[in-house]
Amino acid sequence: MSANIRKLLAASPFVPFTIHLADGDQMRVPTSDHVFLFPTGSRLIVTHDDDTYDMISALLISRLTVDAHPADLAA
Repeated sequence: MSANIRKLLAASPFVPFTIHLADGDQMRVPTSDHVFLFPTGSRLIVTHDDDTYDMISALLISRLTVDAHPADLAA
């Protein structure tokens, strides 16, 4: 999953996505500034607009849901 997150963060333009965890929790990533992936890929930090954050083990990520890219909606 870490490699997939790196690809999503490097995409231009950035497309928001949601991280789904094994316990059913989910975290929306509206911009690339809202997430930091550790260099080893073992953990990530997702920040929220109220200045709170979650530190997540990458092993607990069950899936990623990527929002439709604006160009995809036009088709």
